Amino acid sequence: MTAAGPDFIALQVRDLDAAATFFEEHLGLRRAPASPPGAVVFGTSPIPFAVREPLPGTDLDAASPRPGVGVALWLAVEDADALHEHLVGAGVEVLGPVTDSPFGRTLTFVGPEGYALTAHTAHTAQDPA
Repeated sequence: MTAAGPDFIALQVRDLDAAATFFEEHLGLRRAPASPPGAVVFGTSPIPFAVREPLPGTDLDAASPRPGVGVALWLAVEDADALHEHLVGAGVEVLGPVTDSPFGRTLTFVGPEGYALTAHTAHTAQDPA
């Protein structure tokens, strides 16, 4: 038996509506037509992404000040520099300048409830890397 790779990613959050709104307003994500109770699933591909209420036994307060330490969540965006400008203008905490990486232009910012999220300018098969 072997795993094929990540198939679904969700962040557990205390304030589901605020977290969903953050991803809609700042990253342009759109809600999928259906979500299970206690979650908002976005129509992302190739891997579905969601925010959800904490699972039983999960104490997000114990993860303060930054939940998800040790996990790197990267989001593909059309233009990391434009996203940086938008986030700074919206008062979102950005954890450094946009930099070049092997994966394109990259920035890390603080998302809902303190999660550190990385965005990078995604290259398509037609783009020279």
